[in-house]
Amino acid sequence: MNEYLTFRKMITPIFIQVIFWLGVLGCVITGLGTMSQSALMGLATLILGPLVVRIYCELIIVVFKMNEALQRMAPADTADTQTSPTM
Repeated sequence: MNEYLTFRKMITPIFIQVIFWLGVLGCVITGLGTMSQSALMGLATLILGPLVVRIYCELIIVVFKMNEALQRMAPADTADTQTSPTM
């Protein structure tokens, strides 16, 4: 719990999964609604919509994975201190 309170562990990746499934649900509803006007556009929305949502969510997760990797690479004693440039 301390990791969450000190912002050392991110909870946003959990929310990204929820956003993904809501995006897929939105694409399915939009695709089915669009099929009444244009079957081809509705089918394209059903197929490409979830793919685009997945790519978007994966890009966001990559940013958080990079943050985790950078935190692991940083020395433990300098993680909480600020360094000032010397001139």
